[in-house]
Amino acid sequence: MSFVKYEQDGHLVTLTLDAPARRNAISSFADCDEVEAACRRIARDEGVRCVIVTGADPAFCAGGDVKGMRDRTGIMEADGPYRMRENYRRGIQRIPLALWELDVPTIAAVNGPAIGAGLDLACMCDIRVASDKAVFAESFVRVGIVPGDGGAWLLPRAVGLSLAAEMSFTGDPLNAEQALAARLVSRVVPHGDLMGAARALAARITRNPPGVLRMTKRLLREGQHLSLPSLLEMSAAYQAIAQETEDHREAVNAMLEKREARFEGR
Repeated sequence: MSFVKYEQDGHLVTLTLDAPARRNAISSFADCDEVEAACRRIARDEGVRCVIVTGADPAFCAGGDVKGMRDRTGIMEADGPYRMRENYRRGIQRIPLALWELDVPTIAAVNGPAIGAGLDLACMCDIRVASDKAVFAESFVRVGIVPGDGGAWLLPRAVGLSLAAEMSFTGDPLNAEQALAARLVSRVVPHGDLMGAARALAARITRNPPGVLRMTKRLLREGQHLSLPSLLEMSAAYQAIAQETEDHREAVNAMLEKREARFEGR
């Protein structure tokens, strides 16, 4: 059975982690392969303008496989620390590299517990929308390990260093309303309305020029580590590209003519 369900509706792709019996835990190299392959498929498809990442109820993602940690199976099967290090590099660490680097905007629709690597997976997305049943925990310390999937880089960028440290040092969870107050998520909706809210948000995104969406996302990503002068140089180059596109001319004409714009990605 496939771990990742890939569904496309026009310009929107929905990726669903589809292993509800194990609460969508990431437990094998094959799971990591599927997430990475889905990201590669999206990256090759110029028609995609937005991606929703969610989980099959009742969980978003329970993180790693705790039984696998105990029994040393799956990704946890290793004959020493050097092999374990390689397992992380060949396994779950491919997911943040693939998902974070997608050019198109991504929305995490967090439908339930997002625990450990599940929280970090949500933080790999640009926007997080939560069900009122969502729970968030950076819980690695509770099982005697560190965030091995980039959480120490991702979580402070989502909630700030102080709260990220508190969550990482205690492993304590946040409920949906606490996550909203911490700005970990941008909105909380009733559980039954989650996917509708995520799709409505995606529709507001996908109606915009696809090339400009991709360049805007790249500027936001690069702005997290570039100096202001360097980002301004990059912004000037991207602006020069944008203003020579047919989509830019269509946007201006549609605004002046008071009509809905139609963007073709040219």
